[in-house]
Amino acid sequence: MEVPVHNMAGDQIGTVELPADIFEVEVNPGLMHQAYVRQMANARLGTHKTKTRGEVNRTKAKWYRQKGTGRARHGSRNAPIFVGGGVAHGPQPRDYTKRMPRKMRRQALRCALSALAADDQILVVDRFSVDGPKTREMKALLDRLVGEQSALILVAERDEALEKSVRNLPNARTLRASYLNIRDLLSHDRVIIPQAALSVIESFLGQSDER
Repeated sequence: MEVPVHNMAGDQIGTVELPADIFEVEVNPGLMHQAYVRQMANARLGTHKTKTRGEVNRTKAKWYRQKGTGRARHGSRNAPIFVGGGVAHGPQPRDYTKRMPRKMRRQALRCALSALAADDQILVVDRFSVDGPKTREMKALLDRLVGEQSALILVAERDEALEKSVRNLPNARTLRASYLNIRDLLSHDRVIIPQAALSVIESFLGQSDER
């Protein structure tokens, strides 16, 4: 697949051939969904906790006598039906981690990139950098490239000035290409890929490098 290459001013300066084994694979929505669910599940801490009736700090003494009051018979106030009592069947700490083979995870990324490429949501630029952390200049730059659409900017390596420039923009996010993931790919309208970042993607998603 041949796509145009733009400069930071938004002008086309050439073309580049996107690897077919990454950007032209058959899209498998089920695999992408599985990878997305796995990523979201693995991000959960699982530290939620409610106290059962045996854990609340209240007296265990019988509330009132068994007979003669005309009221229902009760033991202590720890029962879940009382305010301040325990919680019945409440959440307990657990591990939400889901496992997924690496080959399946990488294939899901290829499917996502192929779907984005087919919908013209991938924008390749020759380079993407700024002289210093300036949010206003970054907003003007993104307006020229993608307009009002949300954008995921892939970088080949850490660029502190670029990351700080994008940090306060609500519709943009930077991500190192080696940390590519299904959630960020699917949650933005456009993906901006500098040619240096494209080389990083090819290094670990190319079929010839699959291990």
